[in-house]
Formats: sequence, structure tokens, C-alpha cells
Amino acid sequence: APGTMSGSGPEGPQPSQKSEEDQQQEAEQDWAAAKAFYDNLVTHRPRPPKPQNAITVAVSSRALFNLVEEQRIYEEQGVEKYVEYQQKNENIILKPGPAFYFVKALEHVNTRLLELYPDDEERFDIVLMTNNHAQVGVRLINSINHYGLTIERFCMTGGQSPIGYLTAYLTNLYLSADSDKVQEAIEAGIASATMFTANKDVVYSDTQLRVAFDGDAVIFSDESEQIFKEQGLDRFFEHEQLNENKPLAQGPLKGFLEDLGKLQKKFYVKNERLNCPIRTYLVTARSAASSGARVLKTLRSWGLEIDEALFLAGAPKGPILVKIRPHIFFDDQMFHIEGAQKLGAIAAHVPYGIAQKHQKPA
Repeated sequence: APGTMSGSGPEGPQPSQKSEEDQQQEAEQDWAAAKAFYDNLVTHRPRPPKPQNAITVAVSSRALFNLVEEQRIYEEQGVEKYVEYQQKNENIILKPGPAFYFVKALEHVNTRLLELYPDDEERFDIVLMTNNHAQVGVRLINSINHYGLTIERFCMTGGQSPIGYLTAYLTNLYLSADSDKVQEAIEAGIASATMFTANKDVVYSDTQLRVAFDGDAVIFSDESEQIFKEQGLDRFFEHEQLNENKPLAQGPLKGFLEDLGKLQKKFYVKNERLNCPIRTYLVTARSAASSGARVLKTLRSWGLEIDEALFLAGAPKGPILVKIRPHIFFDDQMFHIEGAQKLGAIAAHVPYGIAQKHQKPA
């Protein structure tokens, strides 16, 4: 691991090396000093939370804003023309991208949390994580300020991979329009998804964050999906019934569902269950009678609640998503993503599990 090389002589580690405990203590001192400095400033803006306490959502610039034209210039004319274009247009506000309304909903949850818990840092922290060059930053800042978004942390990597920074920021969820970066993040153990823009304009709730999850290879592992793909539906049903009382292993988005559940409970203890600004949905192709019990028992064994569970038994998910109107819908299979897009749902592809071997080529 970085920073853990041993000394060259029998004496062991060199004096310049520090234990993990020392590094953590120094980090705490840094945060204490930063807090003291910030607390002396006169401002009504909430201080960004410590990454250790926050639920950090890293969003790329192409996920947050519509940069289709800018991306075309980058691909056809190169990085210099792209930067030049962005600088010339830095006072032209960018239009919302696929993650925009999700971010707005996260910030509404933060507002409600701060009303109930003014000094608590357990809330969402949005980080703009982009491989843009810093010269492009002014347009992004102007657009963020125009929409009144509270995004204080920027990470602009100048063409380099952001994955190391995602780890440093203790990222809980990474959303990008770049499927290669998302795949890299998933392989690094970071909950991630590729964002896709809906093909229709839909009005989303501005008072309640709505997050919809597929089950297998998203909240849960792809263990059961493997049996379905390799041995067929009847063997899948038989396997799930035989293992009904054995919890499924966790999938890449289990941690984010857990984060949402923690925040929901903060509203519940303040008697705000009926007015909670977070609602979660399980939208799965599983059949309830044949394979639903194991899913529900797994969630129960994890101590997690899901507000609505929809078992579709193979029916299309799009019509259900139109009814829910989630700010984001996570699924591991592209044909579900495409079906959701056509009907106006914002979909996020999770490139995890055996289903990726069966995706049609781009």
C-alpha cells in the first residue's frame, strides 16, 4: 500500500514514516484548524462537512450539465479547441444534465436536515469530480452559482483519472457520463454508475428525493443472476426457494441504500416519517411468489427498509418508473436503462456482474 514501504536496514521504518494512527491524528488536527478558521468567518452558508461524516456524492461535469456539444468539439477538434470554446462561452450558462435534478433533490434533503440538526455533519456533500482542465472551471462555477447549487468542493484533474481522488474524498457514490471511468471506479470498490439522459422532459419532485434500485447486481450481488443466465429460470426459482433464509451477498449499491436509510431514520426520530424527504424503491424483474421472499429477508437481515418493493415478474420497468418519477434509477442491464430513457426516466447503469457479459456491443 502507498506510504507503507519498510526501511532498508535492520532498524525498520525510517523516522519520516508515520503510523496510520499518527496520520489520522494529524488529519483530525487539520480539520480542527480548518473548522476554527471557518467558524471565525461571518457567513450564512453551511460549512462543508468532514468526509468522514458526510455522504459524499461525486458528480462529473457531463453528468451534472449538458455538455454534448462541448464533448463533440473535444472529440473532433482536440483539447485546446475545447478549452478555448469553454473560455469564450464561460458566461453562457450550461443546461442541466442527467444528474442535475438528483443533485437538487440531495440539496433539498440537506436543507431539511440542517433545520432539524443544525450542528450535525451527517448529510450529503456534493463534489464536482471532473477530468476537465482548470481553465474550464469558470464556466462550471458560473453555472453552479446561476442554479443556486451548493457545490463547494471541486476536483479538476486536467485529463487524469479521478479514481485516486474518489478514494481520498471517501466517496460514497460516483456518477459520470464516462462508462470507462465508472467501470474503473466499480473495480476500485466505489459505488458508481453511468448517467443517461431521459428522452422526454419529466417534472420531478422538488420536495422528496426518490431513488429507485434494481435488485440483483445492484443492491445485491450477482450470485442469483449467474444461475439465471447460466442455468435458466426454473433453476433460478428453485435455487432462490432453497436458499430463502440465506441472505444474499451485498452488491455495489447496498452501501448507498444504507446511507439513505440512515438519513431517513434521522427524520423518523423527529416524528417526520410521513413528511420524510427521502423515498426508496426496489424495482426488480423478480417474481414475488417464486423469488421475492429471499430479497425481503435479505433486506431485513441487513436492518434496511425499502419504502416500496415492486416485483414485476419480467414485465417492463419503464411504465412503473413513469409512475414513480425517480430522480435516479440504478440498473445493471442496458435494455432496462434504454426502456427507462424512452419513457422519460433518468437512468444510471451499474456495470457490475455477469449481465455485463451479455450486453449488446455499443
